[in-house]
Amino acid sequence: MSSPSSSPDRRLSDLQTWLDTLAATPVVSSTLRPASADASFRSYFRVDTPDGGTAIVMDAPPPQEDVRPFIHVAGLFGATGVTVPKILAQDIERGFLLLTDLGSTTYLHQLTAGSAPKLYMDAIDALVLLQAQSRPDALPEYDRALLLRELELFREWYIGKHLGVTLTDEQNAVLTKTFDAILANNLAQPQVYVHRDYHSRNLMVLPTGNPGILDFQDAVYGPITYDLVSLLRDAYIQWDEELVLDWAIRYWEKARRAGLPVAPDIDSFYRDFEWMGLQRHLKVLGIFARLYHRDGKDAYLKDMPLVMDYTLKTARRYVAFTPLVRLIEKLEQDHAPKFGYTF
Repeated sequence: MSSPSSSPDRRLSDLQTWLDTLAATPVVSSTLRPASADASFRSYFRVDTPDGGTAIVMDAPPPQEDVRPFIHVAGLFGATGVTVPKILAQDIERGFLLLTDLGSTTYLHQLTAGSAPKLYMDAIDALVLLQAQSRPDALPEYDRALLLRELELFREWYIGKHLGVTLTDEQNAVLTKTFDAILANNLAQPQVYVHRDYHSRNLMVLPTGNPGILDFQDAVYGPITYDLVSLLRDAYIQWDEELVLDWAIRYWEKARRAGLPVAPDIDSFYRDFEWMGLQRHLKVLGIFARLYHRDGKDAYLKDMPLVMDYTLKTARRYVAFTPLVRLIEKLEQDHAPKFGYTF
């Protein structure tokens, strides 16, 4: 069995050896090839099957990764009727999974002004279907400690590492007060199943049953607007505010019809949506900075300006966030990142 310190070549060899043992779900292990990259330690491969089809292999090396949450959420979400990969074979100890293949066409690759309305309505319908069957005891709680830990990534990794700034006591107090205000709103929202990365890179375009949903292993039970804001204020593709508002209203109407406990008026709902978005945008800025500075992954640097644009546009709409806007504007002005882009 491979150890956590095994070389990639050794791990790949172990993976192929495991595939060769799968008599119940045979694959042609010699056809194993990369399928997609991931921001985590996971790797994905595509492999041919004897009947002319393909399957996906997940390599999630312990101790950095654990396939058990993926297995649990795949079963939980699959039972609601949304489209997720089915698990064909598993080796939990070594972190190997064989999955059904949902194809290689992501929403991000397919989205255009013409295709967006249909694709987003499909994604919203799937989200409502998923949320309407939520149970409070099935997933970890998206509690204050976790939401705050995510916000603190902005302070530590974006401000501290990316901008190279040590905040004054007064500046730290501004951030802390801002975080408290955001979390008070987030935690007051109705709670449902939350995918946590429900966006264009994790949604697949399928001939039937759009969307195919991937990368759900970090799912939790938390604020109802979280996945909608992940979808409509996507770090990888931007839409006009009028479109986002229209799609958010359509979600709200569908959610109400499905009996979901969304805010009774659209103004309150959209405020919840925006404040949840602010939590996510600040977190994502911290995560993208960490991916670069800690993990050496620079591909996410180009997505930072859009996330910062979301952050400032949202914060400027609410008096409660005026101190945050002033702080960010000062930091950006005095400590411009050294990567050749500006906000």
